[in-house]
Amino acid sequence: MELSQEEKATNFETMLHIHQVQSLLLRCCAELHDRCLSHDQSKLGPPEVNTFVEFTPKLRGSTYGSEEYKGFLAAMKPALDNHYANNRHHPEHFENGMAGMNLIDLLEMLCDWFAATKRHADGDLYKSIDLNAERFGYSEELRQIFLNTADYLTGKIEAKNDTAT
Repeated sequence: MELSQEEKATNFETMLHIHQVQSLLLRCCAELHDRCLSHDQSKLGPPEVNTFVEFTPKLRGSTYGSEEYKGFLAAMKPALDNHYANNRHHPEHFENGMAGMNLIDLLEMLCDWFAATKRHADGDLYKSIDLNAERFGYSEELRQIFLNTADYLTGKIEAKNDTAT
């Protein structure tokens, strides 16, 4: 079936749009790839490594968000200040907290939270999302987006080709 000039023109515009979206998504993929390679590298050397050697076992036995946990964070402050300054996936990196972050930062942060739950005896990504809503003051809408993404990360849902109902 032969397309009309109008259909061909519309398809051309659609193909340009598709290409632009593909280019932007590839840019995001490249940034995520870079983040995969550089995530938390500052922990592997001074001034952070000695603090993490001391506190990682202590944190493992603590409950995220507990008074004990908060005490450990306070004791780790010099190393954490350095860590936050060098790792933009932490809200503390930004003067205005999460409002300074972009979606790539947020995705890395959520993946970091999930991995961190694996280091705690009683870690729970969903509980962390709720506790961090209070800690960082994000909206109920963003909390729900994090929960939806947590469902994907934990294998509860398959994100590919989902359709809204």
